[in-house]
Amino acid sequence: MDIELDFLSPVHQIKTKLFDERGLTVFIKRDDLIHPIISGNKWRKLKYILKQARDEEKTRLVTFGGAYSNHLLATAAAAAKFGFKSTGIVRGEQVNNDTLFLCRLHGMNLLFTDRESYRDKPALFRKFFKNDPGAFFIDEGGASPLGARGCSELIGELPETYDHILCASGTGTTAAGIINGITAQHLQTQFHAVPVFKNGEFIKNEIDKLLITPADYHLHTAYDFGGYGKADDQLIEFVKQFVANTGILIEPVYTGKMLFALYDLAAKNHFTPGSRILAIHSGGIWGLLGMKERF
Repeated sequence: MDIELDFLSPVHQIKTKLFDERGLTVFIKRDDLIHPIISGNKWRKLKYILKQARDEEKTRLVTFGGAYSNHLLATAAAAAKFGFKSTGIVRGEQVNNDTLFLCRLHGMNLLFTDRESYRDKPALFRKFFKNDPGAFFIDEGGASPLGARGCSELIGELPETYDHILCASGTGTTAAGIINGITAQHLQTQFHAVPVFKNGEFIKNEIDKLLITPADYHLHTAYDFGGYGKADDQLIEFVKQFVANTGILIEPVYTGKMLFALYDLAAKNHFTPGSRILAIHSGGIWGLLGMKERF
């Protein structure tokens, strides 16, 4: 079975009074629609990793994440779809939740580990799988040059060019891939990364490590809302209103923060009137499962 998903995500326009008043034309690339579970940048980062695992005749995908990790769930679903076994090494104490239920339902074996041991993922891989030649290591979030390669393909799918592209950033892999795609196409598009971690300046080093050619881009670090997985009432209300007004499902962990940044930057006249802007919906809507009580 070839490692491929057939559906290319569409681009939809977002129309609001704010964008009209600022003279902006704003679109969103719906990578959340690529697959119900293996969606968005989760698929893009896994695509060439899975191809390498297949080429090396590996039989078990081993990866890492927290208890509500979209990456764990996407890997579990991809393994089931493409004929691999899978193991997820989960950070923290043993718990049961909706995300992990779906991982198990897709056949993923879950191993829980303390947070200190989790810091050394290669050591954990060796500990559990040193005698398993079929095991294949996938870093947390799919962070890797192969992951960036998959994300770079997004640019070639676009039906037209844009002045600005915005995307949420966790590991920096998606951002680096998109920047590589912009560079390869010789576009003048300005890229904007919105880190979802507190003190997100560190993301620049992670992005730069994966760039094929050094490039300039914008890093907006004021929209972490307290850190990864954190959200205040303002962000929750923004997500609720966005979903209700557009019918596009988003979550507060990644895409919600990026879109909040886009609306805020537009309100502050950050973009020149007449600009065409593309926001990347990077999927991961299952992150809502960990924040149900906030809604």
